[in-house]
Amino acid sequence: MARKKANYPLIEGLEITSIAAEGKALGKYNDIVVFVPMAIPGDVVDVQIRSKRRRFMEGFIVNFIKRSPLRVDPFCEHYGICGGCKWQHLPYSEQLRFKQEQVVDQLSRIGKIDLPEISPIIGSEKTTFYRNKLEFTFAHKRWLTNEEVASDIDIENSPALGFHIPGRFDKVLDINKCWLQQDPSNEIRIFTRDFCIIHGYPFYNTREHDGLMRNIIIRTASTGEIMVIVSFARADMTKIETLMSALAIRFPEITSLMYVINDKLNDTINDLEIICYKGRDHIFEEMEGLRFKIGPKSFYQTNSRQAYKLYSVARDFAELQGDETVYDLYTGTGTIANFIARKCAKVVGVEYVPEAIEDAKVNSELNGISNTVFYAGDMKDVLNDSFIAENGKPDVIIFDPPRAGIHEDVAATVLKAAPQRIVYVSCNPATQARDLAIFDSMYKVTKIQPVDMFPHTHHVENVVQLIRKQ
Repeated sequence: MARKKANYPLIEGLEITSIAAEGKALGKYNDIVVFVPMAIPGDVVDVQIRSKRRRFMEGFIVNFIKRSPLRVDPFCEHYGICGGCKWQHLPYSEQLRFKQEQVVDQLSRIGKIDLPEISPIIGSEKTTFYRNKLEFTFAHKRWLTNEEVASDIDIENSPALGFHIPGRFDKVLDINKCWLQQDPSNEIRIFTRDFCIIHGYPFYNTREHDGLMRNIIIRTASTGEIMVIVSFARADMTKIETLMSALAIRFPEITSLMYVINDKLNDTINDLEIICYKGRDHIFEEMEGLRFKIGPKSFYQTNSRQAYKLYSVARDFAELQGDETVYDLYTGTGTIANFIARKCAKVVGVEYVPEAIEDAKVNSELNGISNTVFYAGDMKDVLNDSFIAENGKPDVIIFDPPRAGIHEDVAATVLKAAPQRIVYVSCNPATQARDLAIFDSMYKVTKIQPVDMFPHTHHVENVVQLIRKQ
């Protein structure tokens, strides 16, 4: 027997009062919190509830009674559909204010420790075309908007090359113009899409696992160099050669033109051989005179300009005098490690991904840096007493962990090592606050600096300095 569909209410005249964690706007209805996407404080809206829990409900706007005076017109035609840049309707100054409040709230409410005054967030100079990497997905049928579905016009459900609809792994919105990445990103994507349609290249069907064209990754470095990686579902070399040749001719400015054969059920390519069709198998980023080699599997902060500001804050918070041993934990491709190496005696980097560690070593060699050493392995297994005995007791430890934060075993080892200073770089102030509470017995938080890496989203980076208590 089919489950009876829930009869969720329509709430009329809900006033949106604030923005909570994860960028969710909210109001209250009969003392129950109601989360509403695409709303901002000052809106008064009719909301159709679509899910209900004991302490909160979630819904979507069906009618505006009053629009907030804070609202501005979104600049992208795909706003509200593709799932990206959800805060376009907020002035950038308001975005920064809410991100600042998010850091203050999460550190104080979750951490429950003594905090210094939090410095004003460092905004991004560029609020559009700031990303250096985007990945687009091919789909055999494009997503139709609500307006298209409701219209009487016969719309051909043609293939798509764009972004996944949020929560729908098999649905892709065809993108006309994306405001996230500088030229020639849009031109490369549109040319590839149109070429494949004209020449009968079948776009991938995720449910049936059929078709040829899967993904395209475009990197545009601050140096002006460009990397393009096209992912094919099978080794149809005639079609592959034809498309890659067409891309090379149409875009001679591409520094690294590559492709990969991915016949797996998922889109990840880190475990696959990526073949260089033309040019180099890498591009370069630059930061303060340092060059960083970026391969097809390399991680690099996606906002190059803001990455420099973020790392500069981390270096300043480390307060290096030149004779310190620094541990850069979760080092990735060693960007921070190499960035600070000239200011200290030795940097020890640890990272889970072996390929990233190889990149880190190459970047040290590339820049003539000889006082770094890198290790690959699970942090909680690598960082132990014997490791510290081998590499020297750290004077400073820098963390830049994934969103989940640091493992409790890592925290315990760090407390035992007792460095003079800790610099904690985080993309998730909530887990950062939890971890800061662990260190509170031995360390005092002395500086806090939020940095905005991703305009028009709720995401925020935060850097914290901790000094060992005497």
